[in-house]
This record gives sequence, C-alpha cells and structure tokens, in this order.
Amino acid sequence: MSMGNFQKICIVIPVYNEEKTLEKIVSAVENADVLGLEKEIILVDDCSSDKSAEILGKYAAKHKIFHHKKNQGKGATLKTAFQNATGDLVLIQDADLEYDPNEYAEIIKPILDGKADAVFSSRFLSHRPHRVLYFWHYAGNKFLTTLSNIFTNINLTDIESGYKVFTKEILDKIAPRLKSKRFGIEPELVARAAKLARKNRCRIFEVGVSYSGRTYAEGKKIGWIDGIEAIWCVIRYNFFE
Repeated sequence: MSMGNFQKICIVIPVYNEEKTLEKIVSAVENADVLGLEKEIILVDDCSSDKSAEILGKYAAKHKIFHHKKNQGKGATLKTAFQNATGDLVLIQDADLEYDPNEYAEIIKPILDGKADAVFSSRFLSHRPHRVLYFWHYAGNKFLTTLSNIFTNINLTDIESGYKVFTKEILDKIAPRLKSKRFGIEPELVARAAKLARKNRCRIFEVGVSYSGRTYAEGKKIGWIDGIEAIWCVIRYNFFE
C-alpha cells in the first residue's frame, strides 16, 4: 500500500541509441516493486540513430513516449520528461542496464517514510556487487563529488550516480530552472537541490545501490569532455545561477 500522501511514482527514462537494452529495462521497470504506488513511465528518445525509436513504438499504448527531432543531450531529455510527469515522486532511470530497478523500494523509502524530499543513489555506499571498470572515471567522479560538496556544503559520496528521485513538489521548484542539456544535468540537479536544503526546504538522503557499468564498446557514452563540462557546471550552478 502507498504511504503518506504519495499515490503515484513517475519513472523517467532518457533514451539514446539503446536498442540492445531498451526492452529489458522497460520490462524491469514495469515489474519493479514501488511499494504499492501507481506507476507512470515516461520514455524520451533523443533522436536515436539506431532502432530505439521503433522499439518505443511498441509501448505507445501504455506509456508516455516522446521523441526529440534532433539530439540535444540527457539534460534536455530529462526536461521533456519532467514537464510531462504527473507522479507524486519522480525517479530518473537510465535506459542501459547499469542500475537495477529491483532497488527502487529502498531508494524511495526515505521519502515515503516522511524523512526525505530527495534521494540520491551512491555506488560507493553499497556492499552490493559492482562491476570493476575504469579507474580514471572513478577518480574523476570522486574529484567532482568533492568539488561539489565544497560548494554545496552537503556530504554526498557520488553526485554522478544515475538514480535520483524527488518529490514532485521539490522537482517543480527545480525543473523550471534547469539549463544543462548534456551530462552536466547531474551536478546541476545536486546544486539546485542543495540550495533548497540550505534554506531548510529540501531534506536530502543518500542510498547505496549496486552498479553494473558498461565499457565504451558496450555503449557507454560519457567521456572526458563531459568531465570538463561537469567541473564548469559545479562552479556555474553553485555560484552564478
């Protein structure tokens, strides 16, 4: 059964060239335990060049499907999804299989228990299995997280982790201000939530998750240029926005 005043969760899924994993992730999301909440699923295709858009056509009758006419980036895709979300909670789910929807219940529980308004996942708090991959990605993420924490004065361990969930009330304060079109959306979401937290308007929790990362050959898209952009985004959205 649902808890408190929360009746529906909206799961937003940005999609870009994910034909290999798309059907598996949609099935996993459809079957995920969300502690009795009604489930709304929004998928936004960011002008994929593979068969992702065709695959999404199969779900048009039961989920909300949107298509960008040109590729804009993850941030722009999330903005489209946020504008069409009607759930009391909104959770971000990547279309790859790096994160496991079977962990939704633990991620949303702090909000349903009335303790949190936003929950960020962390790959570094969990004792669950993690695929061992790139050292420099790990080092870069730790640097970005530390830099972000210095500016936000909150003690997160993994600002780039994929799962982020907000109450609709909090997201409605954040979403209209979002400007990042690419992967800079991750530090921007953290920065904007932290600003609300400093005004005692947003309680932030962190929950450990498992992680099955991809190699570049398997479809991983984030690169060093995105890391440079993320540094600028940490500075920009904490000081100038």
